[in-house]
Amino acid sequence: MSEEVYFIGVDVGSGSVRAALVDNKGHVLNSSVKEIQTWKPKVDYYEQSSNDIWNCCISVIKNIVKNLNPENIKGIGFDATCSLVALDQHGNPLSVSTSNNEQNIIMWMDHRAQAEADYVNKTNHDMLKYVGGKVSLEMEMPKLLWLKKHLPSKWGEYGYFFDLPDFLTWKATGSLSRSLCSLVCKWNYECSITGNRRGWNTSFLEEIGLEDLAADNYKKIGSKVLMPGEFCGGLTSDVAQILGLRAGTPVAASIIDAHAGGLGMIGTHGEGIDKTMSSRLGLICGTSTCHMAVSKQAVLVQGVWGPYFSAMVPEMWLNEAGQSASGMLLDYIISSHPAGSELLKIMSQGDTRNHLRGLLSKMAQAEGHSDVSFLTKDIHVWPDFHGNRSPLADPSMRGMICGLSINSSENNLALLYLATLQALSYGTRHIIDALEQARHEPFKSLLICGGITKDPLFVQIQADSVGLPVLKPHEKESVLVGSSILGACAAQYFNNVQEAIEKMGGRADVIKPNESTKAYHDKKYRVFQRMFQDQLKYRTIMNSNL
Repeated sequence: MSEEVYFIGVDVGSGSVRAALVDNKGHVLNSSVKEIQTWKPKVDYYEQSSNDIWNCCISVIKNIVKNLNPENIKGIGFDATCSLVALDQHGNPLSVSTSNNEQNIIMWMDHRAQAEADYVNKTNHDMLKYVGGKVSLEMEMPKLLWLKKHLPSKWGEYGYFFDLPDFLTWKATGSLSRSLCSLVCKWNYECSITGNRRGWNTSFLEEIGLEDLAADNYKKIGSKVLMPGEFCGGLTSDVAQILGLRAGTPVAASIIDAHAGGLGMIGTHGEGIDKTMSSRLGLICGTSTCHMAVSKQAVLVQGVWGPYFSAMVPEMWLNEAGQSASGMLLDYIISSHPAGSELLKIMSQGDTRNHLRGLLSKMAQAEGHSDVSFLTKDIHVWPDFHGNRSPLADPSMRGMICGLSINSSENNLALLYLATLQALSYGTRHIIDALEQARHEPFKSLLICGGITKDPLFVQIQADSVGLPVLKPHEKESVLVGSSILGACAAQYFNNVQEAIEKMGGRADVIKPNESTKAYHDKKYRVFQRMFQDQLKYRTIMNSNL
């Protein structure tokens, strides 16, 4: 009888920590979840606690390994949001705004560092070409600049800064190594397209006023850099004892949560679908949506992050686009509508969406439409209620709705919900256009995972809006599969990451686009493009001296 082999994947999302026990074929056998505390001390401030998150990690890992032989757990992988963790000289939490040291994480979605991002972008430093021409205020250098500028007396007390995924591997192993994924994607760490430079760019740090981070061989921000999935250390004896696992259990260099979803999906098999990695666009749809595209050659795309070398798949370049609010936007559309707030009093968010889909079907049937999408002919949404991440890279963009009426009915909410689903899908099309115009290999399919994908209407509209088949993995927890793939690599269970992706990717359902709605979506997409152009015109008028 063959030995049972398991890997642990740990995913720290925006609102919860999850852990999964995954076998060597990528099947999630057991999982556990625990909510994270978030503080919102001011508008656009979002803070969390590294102690709270690590305690949640301990809790969910312990839950999934009960009654298992620790010898059968071969490796552990961590992924997390790209949030900034601040610690003091002794590795203890140090606050990022208030006097409460528990609030020592600036979340990815925190938008306090707008002025600092603008300052960095005005330098026009050559490093900015790797982030689509502009750093985002969601990235770490603007946030570090904010801390230095607004908390000058505390700046010298900070001893270590981690991207959250790397903080987790440090807690598990004691290793101060950093993952190339986090550094190239969020910290402006250089991996040049010519291949002749890899490391911290000191001229960039000097020009933006963070040259002190280079002290002591970059002690505060890391000097040992590993590929995602490389062995970064074994579980310390203290942590292993708490978890009920074997000391020395291999832990992988980490990865950002969305990138874990891309890694977990990119090897998925769908009937009749090209398996070439560079022909697939991965969508990881949660609070926000990340769009992941890999290629063998570096592609520079204005308004899209990257190209990042080996940030998701080793030896391939990653372009990362996204929408700052997707699941969060849909929640807001429902909860802010009079009918939605009433529905949420009597049913869950998921049941509310099921109810709205049912209403849309009845409305389409009553009006003689062959597809519910035709119901929104006169309602159009621009979805950037929390700014535009890609391809405009403009956090000052705001949401727009055309076609409002004095109507607080459930049917009205259903139409608004449908128009927002469509707008998010047109945002994907906008990103695809930008990538392909920059000569990225044409896409032949979308891969899709995450909370929003539980809504079949969202998935179908994505396919219809972009005119491409969508692969939806049978294993619904692609992010956890991705982090467990890293654990398998750290344990050297497979020969390389590509083999792990192939063996643990699993199968997927294929959702084909509905050709009958193509012309309709083409017209709505033209309206979509006009909406942001109009918003820019309004801004120009209001900023003029007339």
